[in-house]
Amino acid sequence: MGEHVEPTGDIGRTVQQGELVSPFPSVRGQPTDGEISRPAIDWEQRYRRTVIISDTVATAFVVAAIGGFFGARDAANWHEKWRILAFGTELLVIGALAMSRAWAPAVLGQGAEEFRRLGRSVFTAAVVLSLGGIALSSRNIKLWIFVAVPAIALVTMTERYLLRLWLHKQRKQGRCLRPVLAAGSPATVRDLIARARKFPHLGWRVEAVCTPNGLGVGDGRLDGVPVVGRLTDVAHQVRQGGYRVVAVTPAPDWSPERLQRLAWNLEGSDAEMVVAPVLMEVAEPRLQVDAVLGIPLLRVSMPTFTGGRRVIKGIVDRVGAALLLVLFAPLMVFIGILVLADSPGGVFYRQRRVGKAGREFTIFKFRTMVAGAHGARAALADHNEGAGLLFKLRRDPRVTRVGAVLRRYSIDELPQLFNVLTGSMSLVGPRPPLPEESAEYGPDIRRRLLVKPGLTGLWQISGRSDLPWEEAVRLDLRYVEDWSLALDAVILWKTLRAVLQGQGAY
Repeated sequence: MGEHVEPTGDIGRTVQQGELVSPFPSVRGQPTDGEISRPAIDWEQRYRRTVIISDTVATAFVVAAIGGFFGARDAANWHEKWRILAFGTELLVIGALAMSRAWAPAVLGQGAEEFRRLGRSVFTAAVVLSLGGIALSSRNIKLWIFVAVPAIALVTMTERYLLRLWLHKQRKQGRCLRPVLAAGSPATVRDLIARARKFPHLGWRVEAVCTPNGLGVGDGRLDGVPVVGRLTDVAHQVRQGGYRVVAVTPAPDWSPERLQRLAWNLEGSDAEMVVAPVLMEVAEPRLQVDAVLGIPLLRVSMPTFTGGRRVIKGIVDRVGAALLLVLFAPLMVFIGILVLADSPGGVFYRQRRVGKAGREFTIFKFRTMVAGAHGARAALADHNEGAGLLFKLRRDPRVTRVGAVLRRYSIDELPQLFNVLTGSMSLVGPRPPLPEESAEYGPDIRRRLLVKPGLTGLWQISGRSDLPWEEAVRLDLRYVEDWSLALDAVILWKTLRAVLQGQGAY
């Protein structure tokens, strides 16, 4: 996950680690005595400016390329009106990005919200452009709506993704992190510290802690992070240390009045106050803050298992599976020949799995083991390396030579596209369990069966078989609870990288 940079109380060293390196070199010196340090402001501003410039250049490039290509083919009609449409398209896209807050620092570099806002901006620009074309009775407007705008969306999303990869690489090396002061009970703060260290790409580094009694454990630290004061000292410590984020975790000592007073005291400090709700695993699409009777309440909507979005997901599943089967048909024929040539047996392996609502179905895979492998499983039970209810062996003697390669890059799962096409599976969803596994599920884990199992999912892009059982279950339940079309798109995009790396596949 990259080298961990141990938190320190040395402000000068914190600034040095927090600065952004090439291609955005820092020009800010060390803070003088008495000056409030703001370790993360510089690199955040530089990254935001880079994103804005990249979006603008990418949009201009697409508009110029399309305008130049079609203008060269139809030079007689390439006049001032076309130039106005080209300039207007770029202006609309950039304006929509600004209006949708697609450059807000809080969404840059993490989560699906960045791409959701980007997509919403481009869609808004297309709608406004079409309305403008109707009003102006322009016959050339279709080119910009159906060619230029989708091309801009593709190029800008690719550019954003590449910038995000660079940022995540920097964060795994201990750079471009937002210094965080965590305030709450020792147990909840420990959980926050563990999550920040496990997922450095999210950009948080907990550098100081405030607890109800101002005490740590033994040497005055919590998991290596210094305890700098009580909950009443948070605002003072923020101004002294220049922390970028104040993460408030649950603690009995927090009251509405104390939290409100803390928010007032942080005004003008450049620190962002983040309050962790008790429902830690509920994602943003299901959360909404409402004022009821003058009291701010966190409204949690129910998970979506039916409705229009599910219909869209089903259509995308079947159309996507059909297109992928056509695309991979030559590869699948070639793999089938290799499987037959490598060892006796059939091309496909069929196995009963449990799907939505506990209904069993037959899953299809390319055969990766010798014939009769299932009967030899009992003899290998003592060597099981799988987590929880899973049975896995890193060096399974039943796996063939071709099968080892297919498993490493998950190519053996391509026939599951037939399961997606027939409706028993989805492109994205929880892992389909075996009947004997699901028979041992408790009430909580059985919530995985509320949706169709998936060809890929959060488990696949997060480590697959290397994940502890509890983490795999948590990811599946998180998907079931917080599913969205945007999350599906992100998972599908990240699956390609996970497959190419082969991490956790055996």
